[in-house]
Amino acid sequence: MTHFPVDPDSGIQQESFAVIQNPRKNRKRFPEGCVTTVADEEEALSRTGGVEKLGAAVVYGPSVSSEGLRIYYLVRWL
Repeated sequence: MTHFPVDPDSGIQQESFAVIQNPRKNRKRFPEGCVTTVADEEEALSRTGGVEKLGAAVVYGPSVSSEGLRIYYLVRWL
């Protein structure tokens, strides 16, 4: 069961590996400007490189929020 909105008609929403800047572990969604999608789990983990303000994750999106921002939903931290 997902905890985020899924738009079945959208061709751009998908699960992706990503690096998130300035992650707060209690957040469940992140603005597009904080998220960099990458090819695979290994690349996401290597890009964080132990930097405290970066986190590797699996995200779903982008979606448009009610404020008109494009956001990604956290699926899980890596």
